[in-house]
Amino acid sequence: MIKIKTLTWFFLAFVGFANAQTYKKPLVSAIKETDLRTDMFQLAADQFWGREAGTLDELKVSMWLANKAAEAGMKPAGDNGTFFQFFDMYRHQVAPQSSIKINGSERKIWKDILVADVVNAAYSGEIIHAGKAEPADLAKLNIKGKVVAINVSDKDVAKEMTLFERRYPGFIRTKYYKTAENLGVKGIIFITDDISEKSWVEVVPQMTRGQYGVEGLREKVSNTVPVFWIQRANENWVKNNAKIDFKLITETYKYPSVNIIGKIEGTDPKLKDEYVLVSGHQDHDGIRHPVKNDTIYNGADDNASTCVAMLAMARAYRKQPGKRSIHFVFHGAEERGLLGSRWHAAHPVVPRENIVAVLNGDMIGRNNLDEAALLGGTSPHKNSDDLVRMAEEANNESTKFKYLREWDLPEHPEYFYFRIDHVPYAKLGIPSLFFTSVLHHQYHQPQDESENINYKKLYKMTEWMYRTSWKVANEPERPKLLPNVKFER
Repeated sequence: MIKIKTLTWFFLAFVGFANAQTYKKPLVSAIKETDLRTDMFQLAADQFWGREAGTLDELKVSMWLANKAAEAGMKPAGDNGTFFQFFDMYRHQVAPQSSIKINGSERKIWKDILVADVVNAAYSGEIIHAGKAEPADLAKLNIKGKVVAINVSDKDVAKEMTLFERRYPGFIRTKYYKTAENLGVKGIIFITDDISEKSWVEVVPQMTRGQYGVEGLREKVSNTVPVFWIQRANENWVKNNAKIDFKLITETYKYPSVNIIGKIEGTDPKLKDEYVLVSGHQDHDGIRHPVKNDTIYNGADDNASTCVAMLAMARAYRKQPGKRSIHFVFHGAEERGLLGSRWHAAHPVVPRENIVAVLNGDMIGRNNLDEAALLGGTSPHKNSDDLVRMAEEANNESTKFKYLREWDLPEHPEYFYFRIDHVPYAKLGIPSLFFTSVLHHQYHQPQDESENINYKKLYKMTEWMYRTSWKVANEPERPKLLPNVKFER
């Protein structure tokens, strides 16, 4: 009896050992804070002029990244044996031939009046001045087939968010637009309040840039209700049965952007054909209006931080590869609407079914040293229990971040989950997570520069992403997808 019990104990112990982790520990020592700092001060330097998508500056930084990727140990994984996957950006704008007259007087677009949407539209008729109307009040007015002018109200508009003034016109549009459209208006003129007066200087460049898309996934120029903005000093233009004549014409043209793609091959004869996709975006906002006498929007945290982290991870994988292959994708044109990730998700350079998980980072170098967010970590955004478990185990092993879970809630006013490059992959049913140290007061400002990065925080975030990727790369089973997960905002 004693012999039987002893044999049983040894058998159970052996089975437990066989099912335990049977791969090497991650080579965290290969990640150096000095490398992160060196790469950051080069990538986010003024020499690249803010890395705006579709410009020569983006192409220059892409060459820098490709060279650094090769130095870090990556092999080219883009098109035709290169690190590059080029794609066409489509830019839709209001054409210079467009015209707007109010009471017979020409109003200069972008100076006297702003056009918020890129639409083809024409109208000649009456303006109804609705005053300080809320959406529910519009139904009381005879506005069908006419243009309605509204003194905007910030009532019911959430204000606790980053860059509130810059984003405020968009929230106002959302507040009023559907109601006015359903009532059959031919156009909406918003008259500024105190908040939108302050935002005028910032939204003009946004509106003149127009809207962006990619071939095959491009947004179509719509023939919907046009939205205009005028300043409150000019409110008299739209009072007393004023008349408006407008003809909006759009134009579309294309120019190139690019994803930088490299890989480090796995060691397992079978699993090396499966890929862990580690990603971030390389572009930022380029040259814009001055803030504190600076016009270069360097984007150190957004998102040079993840790019240099990816280079650091590659150096670790070069010294100690995992069983699965690691696929590094530096997306282009994220700031223009996730264009690079949307393109690569639709045109992956490896079979899509062989991508076992996407670990995306964006803004991982600021804020409290011991706090971070894992978006896609909780329902309804979570699409893989296995992948979340690996990320949480990786955090528990070393970095021990306290989770900022509120950022992963669907009711969070920033809607941050839906604004980042993991989303096109998640929508295709690939297990996906987004690592971030969240927004800060220098987000999308020229002051987001290398000297303002918290390099200890950046190191910790890099380690967390690397440890997570190591687990995905080496565990026997790939992360399973949860059934019936939908990511429509």
